[in-house]
Amino acid sequence: MTDLLYLYIFMLAAFTGYEVISRVPVILHTPLMSGSNFVHGVVLVGAMYALGHAETPLQIVLGFLAVLLGAANAAGGYVVTERMLAMFAPKKKLPGPGQGA
Repeated sequence: MTDLLYLYIFMLAAFTGYEVISRVPVILHTPLMSGSNFVHGVVLVGAMYALGHAETPLQIVLGFLAVLLGAANAAGGYVVTERMLAMFAPKKKLPGPGQGA
């Protein structure tokens, strides 16, 4: 019974996440991504918890993949946020002719 309950919770979370993200206007995706890095960290902690309690080889493999993909997702979110913020940073002016180096 508990396996069926976990599957139901997973499907409900996936459907809710899809519905929420699909209703966000395109112009807001990048700013919201920087705020969602915290959520990626929570997912990573959950994956590490699941891996720590894994008992069968299948659970260990799935837990390892969850930690690996969660870490890549969190790190990628920070990289994209850094690039986004760099777009708004003031540009350095290059010296013109006769102004020296």
